Amino acid sequence: MRVFITGSSRGQLHWELRRTVPDTATICEWPERLDITDRDAVLHVISELAPDVIINAAAYTAVDTAESEPEAAARVNTEAVESLSMAARQVGAHLIHVSTDFVFGPGDGAPFVEKAHVAPVSVYGKTKLAGEQVLLTHMPDTSLIVRTAWVYSSNGANFVKTMLRLMNERGEVGVIADQVGSPTWANSLAHALWRAAELRTAGIAHWTGAGVASWYDFAVAIAEEGRLAGLIDRDVIVKPLTTEQYPTPAARPHYSVLELTSTWQRLGRVAAHWRDDLRTMLKELT
Repeated sequence: MRVFITGSSRGQLHWELRRTVPDTATICEWPERLDITDRDAVLHVISELAPDVIINAAAYTAVDTAESEPEAAARVNTEAVESLSMAARQVGAHLIHVSTDFVFGPGDGAPFVEKAHVAPVSVYGKTKLAGEQVLLTHMPDTSLIVRTAWVYSSNGANFVKTMLRLMNERGEVGVIADQVGSPTWANSLAHALWRAAELRTAGIAHWTGAGVASWYDFAVAIAEEGRLAGLIDRDVIVKPLTTEQYPTPAARPHYSVLELTSTWQRLGRVAAHWRDDLRTMLKELT
């Protein structure tokens, strides 16, 4: 199985995908980094490589900046997906596209199933949803949309590493307690994507760590597990904040837990609890 992966090699998911390549797959290399917003380049590269599977791990993920740069977000999250779709269809490749919990609206307190109503409240969410709709329209049987949330890794910048730094610097942090979701180790997501590639899974799937947490709960776990791992050298106070106390340019859903059991059944793989994954990832930083 020849696979082409988009995105920066410095990105969390791209990095995890490269270090978890199964024996059944080979990564197609290109001498230069592909600018997926350049449609001609995308069509040329994919035509030359002719991969069996394309995994789109590239995204404009600056949620707050997207509010003032909607065109830039759309170029990466929507228009580039259309280019990849065109290229994939030309060579007969299966396209796996990573999306987000931000495509959903406020919700009703129940985990979002794959077919739940979508109503994004931010520019980022709207551009990601538009990218999904491209695939559902043009490649319904030969593409897979994988929604995930709260991704972190031992590589790259993310919430976990930011918390570790702040906790060591200050010994006290304030974290939002009224936004609930599921932390996701990028390594776990990468394994799920490779499994989906092998099975040529199509449609929409959800993958996060198992279990639920607020950002506050997540930070408390980071403080506790980081202390045990020797990554934090002091006791840390984590103070709960409300969304109103920490305003941001982009609105964020208060509840964005994704329903996972359907994907577990389709892939024959069950996600570990998010805290177990956090503990394993932190060992990589020691």
